[in-house]
Amino acid sequence: MANNTADHPPGNSVAEGGHDGDFGVTMMELREVMELRSAEAVNKIQDAFGDVQGICRRLKTSPIEGLSGNPVDLEKRHTAFGKNFIPPKKPKTFLQLVWEALQDVTLIILEIAAIISLGLSFYHPPGGPSEECGQVAGGVEDEGESQAGWIEGAAILFSVIIVVLVTAFNDWSKEKQFRGLQSRIEQEQKFTVIRKGQVIQIPVAEIVVGDIAQIKYGDLLPADGILIQGNDLKIDESSLTGESDQVRKSLEKDPMLLSGTHVMEGSGRMVVSAVGLNSQTGIIFTLLGASEHDEEKKVKKTKTQDGIALEIQPLKSEEAVEPEEKEEVKPVKKVNVTKKEKSVLQGKLTRLAVQIGKAGLIMSAVTVIILILYFVIHTFGIQGRSWLAVCTPIYIQYFVKFFIIGVTVLVVAVPEGLPLAVTISLAYSVKKMMKDNNLVRHLDACETMGNATAICSDKTGTLTMNRMTVVQAFVGDTHHKTIPEPDAIKQETLEILVNSISINSAYTTKILPPEKEGGLPRHVGNKTECALLGLVLELKRDYQPVRDEVPEEKFYKVYTFNSSRKSMSTVLKNADGSFRMYSKGASEIVLRKCSRILDAQGQPRAFKIKDRDEMVRKVIEPMACEGLRTICVAYRDFPAGAEPDWDKENEILNELTCILVVGIEDPVRPEVPAAIAKCQRAGITVRMVTGDNINTARAIATKCGILLPGEDFLSLEGKEFNQQIRNDQGEVEQERLDKVWPKLRVLARSSPTDKHTLVKGIIDSTVGETRQVVAVTGDGTNDGPALKKADVGFAMGIAGTDVAKEASDIILTDDNFTSIVKAVMWGRNVYDSISKFLQFQLTVNVVAVIVAFTGACITQDSPLKAVQMLWVNLIMDTLASLALATEPPTESLLLRRPYGRNKPLISRTMMKNILGHAVYQLVIIFTLLFAGENFFDIDSGRNAPLNSPPSEHYTIVFNVFVMMQLFNEVNARKIHGERNVFEGIYRNPIFCSVVLGTFALQIIIVQYGGKPFSCTALTIDQWLWCVFIGVGELLWGQLITAIPTHHLKFLKEAGHGITKEEIHEEELTEGADEIDHAEMELRRGQILWFRGLNRIQTQIKVVNAFRSSLYHGLESPESRSSIHSFMTHPEFVPLSEEEARCPRIDETGDEIEEIPESSSGASGGGESPGASSAPGHEPSI
Repeated sequence: MANNTADHPPGNSVAEGGHDGDFGVTMMELREVMELRSAEAVNKIQDAFGDVQGICRRLKTSPIEGLSGNPVDLEKRHTAFGKNFIPPKKPKTFLQLVWEALQDVTLIILEIAAIISLGLSFYHPPGGPSEECGQVAGGVEDEGESQAGWIEGAAILFSVIIVVLVTAFNDWSKEKQFRGLQSRIEQEQKFTVIRKGQVIQIPVAEIVVGDIAQIKYGDLLPADGILIQGNDLKIDESSLTGESDQVRKSLEKDPMLLSGTHVMEGSGRMVVSAVGLNSQTGIIFTLLGASEHDEEKKVKKTKTQDGIALEIQPLKSEEAVEPEEKEEVKPVKKVNVTKKEKSVLQGKLTRLAVQIGKAGLIMSAVTVIILILYFVIHTFGIQGRSWLAVCTPIYIQYFVKFFIIGVTVLVVAVPEGLPLAVTISLAYSVKKMMKDNNLVRHLDACETMGNATAICSDKTGTLTMNRMTVVQAFVGDTHHKTIPEPDAIKQETLEILVNSISINSAYTTKILPPEKEGGLPRHVGNKTECALLGLVLELKRDYQPVRDEVPEEKFYKVYTFNSSRKSMSTVLKNADGSFRMYSKGASEIVLRKCSRILDAQGQPRAFKIKDRDEMVRKVIEPMACEGLRTICVAYRDFPAGAEPDWDKENEILNELTCILVVGIEDPVRPEVPAAIAKCQRAGITVRMVTGDNINTARAIATKCGILLPGEDFLSLEGKEFNQQIRNDQGEVEQERLDKVWPKLRVLARSSPTDKHTLVKGIIDSTVGETRQVVAVTGDGTNDGPALKKADVGFAMGIAGTDVAKEASDIILTDDNFTSIVKAVMWGRNVYDSISKFLQFQLTVNVVAVIVAFTGACITQDSPLKAVQMLWVNLIMDTLASLALATEPPTESLLLRRPYGRNKPLISRTMMKNILGHAVYQLVIIFTLLFAGENFFDIDSGRNAPLNSPPSEHYTIVFNVFVMMQLFNEVNARKIHGERNVFEGIYRNPIFCSVVLGTFALQIIIVQYGGKPFSCTALTIDQWLWCVFIGVGELLWGQLITAIPTHHLKFLKEAGHGITKEEIHEEELTEGADEIDHAEMELRRGQILWFRGLNRIQTQIKVVNAFRSSLYHGLESPESRSSIHSFMTHPEFVPLSEEEARCPRIDETGDEIEEIPESSSGASGGGESPGASSAPGHEPSI
């Protein structure tokens, strides 16, 4: 590779030149260059600047030394070329959030009803109510009372305001929390640059134009740049161009590197030429209007440029995407893309909410119809009155009252606290998981993790310490069980060995002195290479002088390591025109290519197939059985004269001479065996998927406890695995896979495709009682596809490449397997919290709806008034979700099996509790309602006329109802039939304060609530009775727990996942996209009803604000607003594969528009922003 790094201008601080900060090139000139590709760009650079060095000179930077880092200079660069930062969208103001909360249909209905009721209460027909209107107006004790008719309307309006403010405040605090999290992630994103000749890491936002950045495999480029020097560099530019092929970068053909693209192979250095809003990503952001977005233009804009349609979706960076906003520009051809159900919990909740919503709607409609019919028949039929104009306002007032009762029933029936509970529970968990080294990027991953049934883990770094050391070596025909003394090796061999290791490794890999006295030396860069460099140091030699003598610019050709090659080679050109190539790689692969080996005298001798087999048997297998990774180091000389064809890799990487084979130890992390035992006890199968050879993998798996003695588990190599699962045409067959995976525990020498195949196979499999939920860990770029396919992808925070982090859902900040076990615990806790809340909420709903319904039908008035219902709704939903969703997890969560995909949300035990408590509450309430006046010796409150004062009777009914809910809230803390409901209650201060706070507020409402709450003050005796009946809940709870659930066969479970039959149906309709069954249900006709009348909308906004700031904010490990995060997902997967990260609770399958000739990028639900295409590149789907 030609390396034209000829002359380096020494001065790189602007102050020296007399220009005083005006650089030799303007921002616009650089921007023009960056818009060109390949040959055009090379020509433009030659015409305008001579070469890349010319650009460096004009930018006053040195390709070798980098910038001086002088603050004055950096400041000037900021002014001239901008900062590497894309300003985030302004967060929504509190008022905007209030306005959004007001959009809720149920609230709007209540507001309208309240306003009508208010208006009518102020209207008095002339001459007062006449006798003809009948008993309707009678019974009003005095003038003052009839004047108080407005209070109910006002109180309803007031409670609506409270609900709206609570919702908006929730949205607002979520937003704030996530902005904080986002900025934290942003600061953590660092990139390697050279300043003052030192290689340093700086935050991405501090990169300036003129910086010399070092790029390597797995990086996500943070700014635009021009290549100065590169080795075998391949870039995935699909995020910008939509072309899925990797693009080769070289000085001669295509030196342009663009921000937001991924380095898939190789390494190199570039000079930064554009940052922030001026980089290619920034320009697209500006087009999208992400920086200064006009709020009104919420439709997707379709811009046509050079005849290519760009479908651009505004980046909802901090924005809830409401269904209404998702209406597309009417497409030419519609492709209906439905979203596959991703989050298990959300799928179940959606179905449950739909069912409850329907039931509530029917109940409320029936209530209103019965009330109106009864009134009409009674007044005009039995009493035989005629409708008089004078009486119209009074009759209308009655109808409005009935309507309000109906709406109230609906309000109580719909558990709008559900999304809020999910939100609070997830928010709480995410915050706490940060402390347990889990950085959650996709909210639903947290809860999906609780259902995990299988974990496919990497070996290196996750199960082992990723601190590699060479412990055995085979060199000069001798197998050394410990590291040999330098004099035990022939001088010539030692020379070649040191050169080979020092040169044929990434120059970013180094061994630095320990940070603390007496600590271990620090390993920087690739850990395997560090082990080899460590060997050089142990042989009393130094690698640095060799590297200084042969800088990277002198490399003639580099074959970088990738997962298919499993080796790395560097070619140097000698003075006499001959070439020498150094290679290293997995021993069985490199040895296959060796035809000679250095003997004890340092002379090459023939190395035949039988020699190789013997070496494998006597050296490599014994090393591997001790759990060592074996690496072979070799070289090859090419004669001067005819230059070999470097592109014919198979011919080049052949005829090698083996120098040595080493065994590298990577000790198992001490805490891993215990963590794996916990997983196994919790019903989670741990599988190891590694690129290492089978013996090494087996040895490590046995140490970790993945393979247990006496069990018939499988350990396979990638090749064998493929033979077993593929048919004669080479296609993967699910039936074959189903025979392999249940027993498979170790997959060695696996390629990224094997990992992806295994994960997909396990997820799609329908053998076994439950469907599998799979978590995958990965750190390399090649793990991207598997991480994305998995239900939960864990990326390593320390060792992981940007590409892996990008594809993952959770980042393990300490790269430790035990953190995954913590994630499982938190995930199960979220699931249980939601179940606790459901158990509590549904009891309230059942009771309140039945009471309101029967009460209305028998006494023409709901015993619980609209305002009281709203209060019950507030404590039951908002406060209870706070109390029950913040229970801390306990170790006991790991003692049960995972729920799996089809386990219903509401188990038989929970159903028993819900119905049991509902029976108790209904018996009490109806007894009080119809016989309470005799029991307490008070006036009956039934059949009171319109606007009569609140009665003691109904106040007691209301108070008893609330007391029972309060005590039942304590019962709801346990969902698996435990007896001690108080266990660990003091560990949850939020729960205690919510219960006590609600109690205090209830006292205030009853004693001082008066007319607005339809309450009168109660005596101390009456209060004690109310509390006593409430405490009865706890005793009744013990009674219910005593009934064995298995005798109650009639109890149904509710809130199922997808059943097997549905899966098979799903598989029959092949070619069609996978359909979220909950959404199918939504789609059937009632969608409008459900959308309209479902109170869930209110808090969906919470979830959305949450999710938008999280999903959109955390999509990339850096945040939406940093330049890096442009298009989050490099691949353009075919639509059928691209699953949405999270089905919205109210999503109904979006249309994705397709434009003939050039298809436009489609993006999954919570996934990447729409894809745009550069001129001349057609995005491919």
